[in-house]
Amino acid sequence: MNTHEIDYKLYGDDMQFVEVELDPGETVIAEAGSLMMMEDQIRMETIFGDGSGKQSSFMDKLIGAGKRLITGESLFMTTFTNEGMGKRHVSFASPYPGKIIPMDLSELNGKLICQKDAFLAAAKGVSVGIEFQKRIGTGFFGGEGFIMQKLEGDGLAFIHAGGTIQRKDLGPGEVLRVDTGCLVAMTSDVDYNIEFVGGIKTALFGGEGLFFATLRGPGSVWIQSLPFSRLASRVFAAAPQRPGSESKGEGSLAGGLFDLLGGDRR
Repeated sequence: MNTHEIDYKLYGDDMQFVEVELDPGETVIAEAGSLMMMEDQIRMETIFGDGSGKQSSFMDKLIGAGKRLITGESLFMTTFTNEGMGKRHVSFASPYPGKIIPMDLSELNGKLICQKDAFLAAAKGVSVGIEFQKRIGTGFFGGEGFIMQKLEGDGLAFIHAGGTIQRKDLGPGEVLRVDTGCLVAMTSDVDYNIEFVGGIKTALFGGEGLFFATLRGPGSVWIQSLPFSRLASRVFAAAPQRPGSESKGEGSLAGGLFDLLGGDRR
């Protein structure tokens, strides 16, 4: 293997974190800001690029950092290296309610395509890059745009997503249609396209959006039940929309009646 072999343990249910066990000299890479805790004798270092350790020049590192910037991630990544004589542990937490999914890239033909903010951490040697969507319709209406994350290597990587996660293994020619925001990840052999829902009434009043993500096998896909964008929109919709409204009885029958009649609550 070209990637460091790390062990791990998942904790929690809805707000998970992953504890990575490092042997002496082993390194794990992670998104900046994902650290939860780490033991003594682990050296933390901020680096340019994707953390795979394959860049040989400053320009290569700059290109790797630029790719990450395109996907909306930070220019930097953080490495955690065990410099002690025994095993040490470092833990990384998911940024919102959901699940952390361990992915063994050696069992996925060495490549995984996932949504832009899915990557959490990985063994050193895993390359974190970008995957361009070649179809115009997929890019404009796919929910994730033209660019998705690409994880390559032969080691462990950890991605996170919202709600409950289900893996679906598709046979040759088998088709699965999902909401565009619910797609978390897929293997490289899955054909990904966007399909119009069809029917004016369904499109306008169905509440499910205008497009489906159409996934055609063979390959594996991972689906999330609660995309972060959906959670954020519900929280924003429920939040007070003007200063002081949180103390004026919002959500109550009396508050709604005052709004309806145009009454002054002061």
